[in-house]
Amino acid sequence: MMKNEVKKNASYVLLIINVLVVILISSNLRSPIVAVAPVLSDVRDALKLDNFQVSLLTSIPLFMFAVCSVLVSRFSNKLGISKLLMYSLIILSFGLFLRITGSLWMLFLGSIFIGLGICIGNVVTPGYVKNNFPKQIGLMTGIFAVSMNLTAALASGFSVKIGEWTGFGWRGSLGIWLVIAALGFLVLILEFIFNKKNIDQPQTALSTSNFNMFRSSQAWNISIFMGLQSLFYYCMVAWLPSFLADYHMQGESSGWVLFVIQITMIPITFCCPIIASKMKDQRILILFICALMFGSTMMFVGFKSQWIYLNAVIIGISNGLSFSLSILFFSTRTKSSINAVKISGMAQSVGYLIAAFGPPIFGKLHDWDISWNTSFYFLSTAVLLMFYFGMKAARNKYVED
Repeated sequence: MMKNEVKKNASYVLLIINVLVVILISSNLRSPIVAVAPVLSDVRDALKLDNFQVSLLTSIPLFMFAVCSVLVSRFSNKLGISKLLMYSLIILSFGLFLRITGSLWMLFLGSIFIGLGICIGNVVTPGYVKNNFPKQIGLMTGIFAVSMNLTAALASGFSVKIGEWTGFGWRGSLGIWLVIAALGFLVLILEFIFNKKNIDQPQTALSTSNFNMFRSSQAWNISIFMGLQSLFYYCMVAWLPSFLADYHMQGESSGWVLFVIQITMIPITFCCPIIASKMKDQRILILFICALMFGSTMMFVGFKSQWIYLNAVIIGISNGLSFSLSILFFSTRTKSSINAVKISGMAQSVGYLIAAFGPPIFGKLHDWDISWNTSFYFLSTAVLLMFYFGMKAARNKYVED
């Protein structure tokens, strides 16, 4: 009886640890990138960056997602999910450290390592959720998305203040995320302690599959949808503060606009996977998402910085829905954990390759049209394409079919 009680308690502890892993890993997947925008002017002045170099701070991690996501999905079957998540945090921490050393080349090299670390976490976490919470995929996907967006909101709203509080300026704003990475690493160590079997036999964490995702039309629909919704989000993250500065909203205030976007996403990203996982298909959600996104781009064209907080709420709702739906597709459109990791790898490789071109094109169009209108027409075109592929991805069809 005593032995059974100990086993029961140990399983509860392991469950709590598994939830904490999801929370802390997801907390590291956006905030190191989002934290840059509010302090961008300080970084630009300190390191004498031009507009192209500024856009690289967002695009370099996205290119790393694109290049490495498929490779990560292949390694997951050999190394095991938890070990890959540990490597993710080690690489991310190294990148965060390099980025704040104060050298131009270290800034970009750090961005490369940050992109690689986040890439591993992005790809592997949906498989971790499917593997450890097979009956609570909607709930845990919601928790995953909420944690990601909550820390991104804090990064947006408090990035400038964190630099002031620490006394290290922009280096303090960007370096603080080392603490979150360290916490995630400690929790993963605890998981190894309570689940030694995964250390001794990591290959048993996932089944095997020879299925080629790149031959699946449904996998391509999900991947392109993922990419276009990410393109929309990262264009906003990279350039919205600069747009608002051109229309008389400076520094910390523009950071709070990003905060409103992120904080609006939190309840949406929690509820959407739970509701969407119970729907036969999600095409009505795609229609709603794309209508909001298209409307927000037209508001920027017509009203500029007027009604900006209302527009921020619209962006938060639409991006919250599109992002959580993308992540949910990885689990609900596959029949096994290994294929969930595979579609995650493909979707993020293809998707972030698409998204990586967003900020440079958006910025280059602004050089050509200083009113920013052409940049937002570019985004509205991306939304129309997103609608087409999203309607196909939302059908009740597995990638293996």
